[in-house]
Amino acid sequence: MYPQLVIDLRKLNDNLNALAGLAGQADCSLMIVTKSFCADKRIAAEILKHDAVQYLADSRIQNIASYADMAHGAGKETVLLRLPMQSEAEEVVRHADVSLNSEIETIRLLDREAGRQGKTHKVLLMIDLGDLREGLFYQNEEEIFSVCEEILRMRHIELFGIGTNLTCYGAIIPKPDNLGWLIDLAEKIENRFHATLSMVSGGNSSSVYLIQKGELPGGINNLRLGEAFILGNETAYTNRIPGTHNDCVRLRAEIIECKEKPSLPIGEVGVDAFGLVPEYEDRGIITRAILAVGKQDTDPDGLTPLDPGVDILGGSSDHLIADVSGTGHALGGTLDFRLDYGAFLKLFTSPYVTRTYLE
Repeated sequence: MYPQLVIDLRKLNDNLNALAGLAGQADCSLMIVTKSFCADKRIAAEILKHDAVQYLADSRIQNIASYADMAHGAGKETVLLRLPMQSEAEEVVRHADVSLNSEIETIRLLDREAGRQGKTHKVLLMIDLGDLREGLFYQNEEEIFSVCEEILRMRHIELFGIGTNLTCYGAIIPKPDNLGWLIDLAEKIENRFHATLSMVSGGNSSSVYLIQKGELPGGINNLRLGEAFILGNETAYTNRIPGTHNDCVRLRAEIIECKEKPSLPIGEVGVDAFGLVPEYEDRGIITRAILAVGKQDTDPDGLTPLDPGVDILGGSSDHLIADVSGTGHALGGTLDFRLDYGAFLKLFTSPYVTRTYLE
């Protein structure tokens, strides 16, 4: 059935091999993020086969729960990326070996819950280096030390390490200097408390370019990679990573109407179904194809037709409209599209999009 995601597992393995090589070059452990493909079990199973991957991570505890047993059976650890909600403490301890945290009250809850479950839960304390998303602010060192001191006294929490997130909110690019602040802080924590931090996690796919340039600071020993795996991109400057594919997953949608019509709507223009005032280009009479996929399923602006003769004109909740003039595409046929991250994320979340796999 359509719309359909066509998932090439061979190409995804190529991407994984390329990232494993980079992680080895930088002496970093490899954490693969599963949230963009909604923890698809076939993709997760391919990741778990790879010796270079030590961790599977996701922002949703429901996704982690779907593969936690499989990951543990393969000798991998699971990581919750989004700061835990206090209301989900039980599920976090049950399914995630490690969680990223910045609130001491939440960590106290995790400590009590881990005690109830007879477990030790690992915490990666997040440090905000200026991107202004999650984390204790790096300049407030005494606050950071105070939180670390309390964690180290807990019976069921292990201070596994510290980490940072860059580029996702403030679009701040990882550099040797700001990652250097993280490394310096790790050293201060270890020296002050005579402790060992197992992980200093230097961010996400936006840090990959530093490995390529030979500039990733030596104290960084972990990277959390999602888009680099699934789309082959480093996200600081949006360049392709050598040896990767950007079409491991493509969208295939069916044409449900194909007619010659004017390119300009007729009448007074108001707002569309999403409250926006659309603008149109006068192309004369064109062959317009309507495809059975829409904004409820994806982001039309994030789709690129694989046929260069096709041009996306826009979409509504359930329809994608394209100019297919001169291409030969017809009613009942299908069109394939390459995806950007936003389109990709929504397509995997939509229950109306099916999946097929190439092995």
